[in-house]
Amino acid sequence: MTKRHILVTSALPNANGPIHLGHLFEHIQTDIWVRYQRMQGHECIYVCADDTHGTATMLEAEKKGIVAEAYIAEIKASHEQDFSEFSISYDNYYSTHSSENEAYCTEIFHALEEAGQIKEKAVEQLFDPEKNLFLADRFIVGRCPKCNTEDQYGDNCEACGATYAATDLIDPKSKISGATPVLKSSTHIFFTLSNFTDYLKEWTRSGTLQDQVANKLAEWLDVGLTDWDISRDAPYFGIEIPGYPEKYFYVWMDAPIGYIASFKNWCDRTNTALVNDYWSQDSNYEVHHFIGKDIINFHALFWPAILKCAGYRTPTRIHTHGFVNLKGQKMSKSRNTVVNANTFAKHLNPEFLRYYYATKLSNSIDDNDINMEDLVQKVNSDLVGKVVNIASRCAGFIKKQFQGKLASAAGTELIAEFIDKKPILEAHYEAGDFSKAVREIMAMADKANQYIAENEPWAKIKIPGNEADVHQVCSDGINMFKIIIGYLKPIVPNLAKKSEAFLNIEAMDWQSIDSPLFDHEINKFKALLIRADGKDVDSMLAEAAGPDVETEAKVSGKKSKAANDRTSEKADDKLGEIEFDDFAKVDLRVVTIINAEEVEGADKLLRLTLDLGDETRNVFAGIKSAYTPAQLIGKQTVMVANLKPRKMKFGLSEGMVLAAGPGGRDLFILEPHKGAKAGMKVT
Repeated sequence: MTKRHILVTSALPNANGPIHLGHLFEHIQTDIWVRYQRMQGHECIYVCADDTHGTATMLEAEKKGIVAEAYIAEIKASHEQDFSEFSISYDNYYSTHSSENEAYCTEIFHALEEAGQIKEKAVEQLFDPEKNLFLADRFIVGRCPKCNTEDQYGDNCEACGATYAATDLIDPKSKISGATPVLKSSTHIFFTLSNFTDYLKEWTRSGTLQDQVANKLAEWLDVGLTDWDISRDAPYFGIEIPGYPEKYFYVWMDAPIGYIASFKNWCDRTNTALVNDYWSQDSNYEVHHFIGKDIINFHALFWPAILKCAGYRTPTRIHTHGFVNLKGQKMSKSRNTVVNANTFAKHLNPEFLRYYYATKLSNSIDDNDINMEDLVQKVNSDLVGKVVNIASRCAGFIKKQFQGKLASAAGTELIAEFIDKKPILEAHYEAGDFSKAVREIMAMADKANQYIAENEPWAKIKIPGNEADVHQVCSDGINMFKIIIGYLKPIVPNLAKKSEAFLNIEAMDWQSIDSPLFDHEINKFKALLIRADGKDVDSMLAEAAGPDVETEAKVSGKKSKAANDRTSEKADDKLGEIEFDDFAKVDLRVVTIINAEEVEGADKLLRLTLDLGDETRNVFAGIKSAYTPAQLIGKQTVMVANLKPRKMKFGLSEGMVLAAGPGGRDLFILEPHKGAKAGMKVT
């Protein structure tokens, strides 16, 4: 395999607010692709930065009563913390307000001047008479001149995708003061983008873009491009244009150049002289941008034209995705339709979001809607109920019955079949079709669980002479688990790291996925992932909505404490009595105890791993006085399967097993009839 050299970027987040789930959709998408390339052994450098310049930053700093530099430093620290929580593996996260960016902006601008592609022109610009400020496009709202949609910004329409001048908006208003802006003349600096129409018609069809994107850009190219205004008037927080006092580079001029600046900063910090290798016009290395479809025109028209004119290489590929919608609306800080990254991470495992997004990500620019109930179901069903279930079903037998050592050969063709899926998964990862990769991997997990269920090691181990069969089945299960986790590693790196520790192996690369573990000792199994809890989702959504917004518990289906209190006031006063309808809600299921162990620091509790047929649960049971762990493994009992999980000091208990007796040694777990299958409903 030829080693590739790849530079990757995500779009730069604005330094005017916290990271939200919309940002994370793209940065998780990028990170999955980057981690896959690194697993393949390629040089893959991932850089990003805060997009710091513009009127918004200036106004936010003014509101806080601090200088803009102090404000962007605070924001950058919070952004880095948020991205770190979700395991985004940047090599460098920088800032566009840097000496490197100023130097590259100056160099590129002079190159454009020398090429004769810079001109001055007087323009009439919207001006806020109350704030005494020329208005940036994002601070003007009105009706779109193309489709008449209300509440659109001054540079492009989110409804129809049209781009236009802010002066074309119908009934414009200043977002800063609410005043009706007035026209005021000013001399601006333009890049002659119109001269690059023919070049861009060819470039956009070169394979660098998805067909959907190229088709959209053709709508603009076919009518011909206009020249691009790259300057803004003082007061403005940004990089001053050399030779033009009180004129500043428009943020969309300096932001993409920030990709080069961030890479240059990384090269300087690591003493690596790679800038020219990646950015020279004759480079054989790769540059990949990941962006949302709302900024296609900046990245796939303005940016390649600037690079071409200034003597730099253009991107190898631009990976464009659609919007992420919450409650059917595009996530937008200004429109108050966001869930912040730190709010999610406070209530839920960030890896849940990585996996959920992977199930939706494709090589398409179609929009995606976030459904938290769907997230809970997918995580619990797929990661816990299928993938981790494989390891939890098999590990206890290997550790207790076979001293933790796996068999010396494979006993099923499924292991070779899973390895043979590698080329298919490689194609999906490379193309960014992560949802297809997940479907392939989960199909393997289904087959692995079916193999274990059909061979019933918990039943066979009770019959003398079946030890070799049990050893083989459980060893096969562990090896299938290893392959599946290897394939999932770019998506859920923390789960992979815990799994590697359990498997007692070095960090897997893409090649080592092929190597089965024969005559290999594994470590004691510990819970790798705790199920997503609908109550935590409710708490997260309530916090995101804010203290003044009444929210419903849509995922867990539970009433608020106040609602429960009101209900209890009307309840029957007879102690202990419940209605039959209440009792009928109890879901009793046959389960197989596939592992049991003592709980350190607990006098009465045993930790049980229960097989429900299609998933496993961890339950803490107060039966230590009557049973040893060895007596329980392989037994069947009955559990309350729909009991709300309970957080205990030792971990999460996900149900209750049924037992009867006066206590002490006279305590007996309920055992179903012979031949009952795990998961069978008890009526």
